[in-house]
Amino acid sequence: MYPPSRQDYVSLNLPEPGSGSYNNSKQWRRQSFWRKWKQLSRLQRSLILFTLVLLFICGLASYSTVSKHLRDLTEKKQDSDRSSLLRPIDSHVLPEPANQGRLPLPEQPSQRKLSNKRGPPVLHNRLQNKGNSSEVEEKVADSKKDGGDGGVISWRGAVIDTEQNTDGDNKDVSPSNKDVKVSDKSGSRLEEVQEAFRHAWKGYKDFAWGHDELRPVSKSYSEWFGLGLTLIDALDTMWILGLKEEFEEAKEWVATELSFNKNVDVNLFESTIRILGGLLSTYHLTGDTLFLDKAKDIGSRLMPAFNTQSKIPYSDVNIGKGSAHPPRWTSDSTVAEVTSIQLEFRELSRLTEDPQYQSAVSEVMTQVHKLDGKLDGLVPMFINTNSGQFTHQGIYTLGARADSYYEYLLKQWIQGGKKENQFLEDYLQAVEGIKKNLLQKSSPNGLTFVGELSHGQFSPKMDHLVCFLPGTLALGAHNGLPAEHMELAKQLMETCYQMYVQMETGLSPEIVHFNMHQGSTRDVDVKLADRHNLLRPETVESLFYLYRFTKDQKYQDWGWEILQSFNKFTKVSSGGYTSINNVRDPEYPSPRDKMESFFLGETLKYLYLLFSDDLDLISLDRYVFNTEAHPLPIWSSTG
Repeated sequence: MYPPSRQDYVSLNLPEPGSGSYNNSKQWRRQSFWRKWKQLSRLQRSLILFTLVLLFICGLASYSTVSKHLRDLTEKKQDSDRSSLLRPIDSHVLPEPANQGRLPLPEQPSQRKLSNKRGPPVLHNRLQNKGNSSEVEEKVADSKKDGGDGGVISWRGAVIDTEQNTDGDNKDVSPSNKDVKVSDKSGSRLEEVQEAFRHAWKGYKDFAWGHDELRPVSKSYSEWFGLGLTLIDALDTMWILGLKEEFEEAKEWVATELSFNKNVDVNLFESTIRILGGLLSTYHLTGDTLFLDKAKDIGSRLMPAFNTQSKIPYSDVNIGKGSAHPPRWTSDSTVAEVTSIQLEFRELSRLTEDPQYQSAVSEVMTQVHKLDGKLDGLVPMFINTNSGQFTHQGIYTLGARADSYYEYLLKQWIQGGKKENQFLEDYLQAVEGIKKNLLQKSSPNGLTFVGELSHGQFSPKMDHLVCFLPGTLALGAHNGLPAEHMELAKQLMETCYQMYVQMETGLSPEIVHFNMHQGSTRDVDVKLADRHNLLRPETVESLFYLYRFTKDQKYQDWGWEILQSFNKFTKVSSGGYTSINNVRDPEYPSPRDKMESFFLGETLKYLYLLFSDDLDLISLDRYVFNTEAHPLPIWSSTG
């Protein structure tokens, strides 16, 4: 080791406490720094200042990026925590919030797997290359913020609040992101529908038994009439699907619990198509007079609705008091409501040999037939119960408030054995009116669609409800009407299918608007207020008719895709299926917490019939379906 030198020693003088040397030292350092700064050239000072400013800006940008990354990590952690609370079923289930307490055949080359993201700007290759079953799959961000009218609309049991949410719980429910698989097991499609029904029935039985509708997310129920609406609507579906155990427990409730002697207002149309129609259909399928007796009871209690000066019935009836009245805000009824109760009341008269029922509804059709205000066979949406005249004239649609008028023109003609030609003439005229006034093609791919007319102005707006039309047109062609009706049915069927596959969830919105301008990049736009799906049946209903009459398996395949999308985005783990608010968001479709009775009464029934190749299973030469999918016999085919 070397001996230390003087340079190895450092003398350190510490200031005494309170001497003020620390403050003096700070002042000296400031003065020293300032002298050195003044000694720098102007260029050097400018470079230093520029560098400091640049570092400051970079620091701000880095802070923003880091903050966003931390927020993303937090949100992912919250999503993961929510997912851990869920009990999945086959990975295609809407999970339930943890804090809540209580509505197939072998695979063919044309079958396709569904993508998680179905890009709405791009049509499937089927449109460009007919017969090519490959699917264009894209993930496209919907950057357009569409507007929409607010308000509440009530139609076919759906109280549509355009701003409805589910008590802030929607973000707690997220679907699986796994791709939908097409089954390759023989007969599995029929079994899948049966399983879907059992799952829906489980939710209803566990949380809403004897009540009108299931609220599957909150595990509760809602009342509309207080008459077990879902149970009655589903009776014939259970019989057709061969679910005898479920049918027997429902029958027991009807026998012991169902009573119409209640002080309650019911809607004439909805109670006719769901309750009266369901009971009559179940009687015909089973031969059990229990259901006929209940049908007679409710039918007689609905008759006060026809006690009006014009014989156009009121919309509401108190089935306990025997009184009827229009809605509180108007003396109008909707045209579809008063002209879509005929199949059921006519059949009740035939069974009871009491002509009052048929006489009442036939008078309505006679008056509507004679009224002014039609446009080439198209009718306005409203009719006044005092004057018996159309109101709000100049607006023509095949959507809500008018749709089933056209359906029942054809079906009354078929029900009566094709003898009442006035119905046929009105129907044929209406079809020509549709083709002349409401039929257009979209851009860029030329989808045929049915719009609306308001005081001479055409609107490219089409309700999902309009998708009943392909099936009705096909039914008419099957019964001898022009072959061009079938061609139009096929074109409209393609359009209704595209209303599903162009949505990211594979489920159709309630309303779409078609683009007609040259240069449009996509055919369909959906306003924010119209993006809900209520588990409606109209598209699968038409798929059933088209498959029955053409045997083209693509219609079965399309129905299979729709069922898989229902399973993926609307199935609730504890039981039941829920309508959703946003078909454009597969991550958070936003459950509405309601299972409409028509999901069991219509949607699943038509899917089962679509997948069945048994033509004798509700033969369309022996039965005609009411607008709630309850089959009633064609009179010429009965003894």
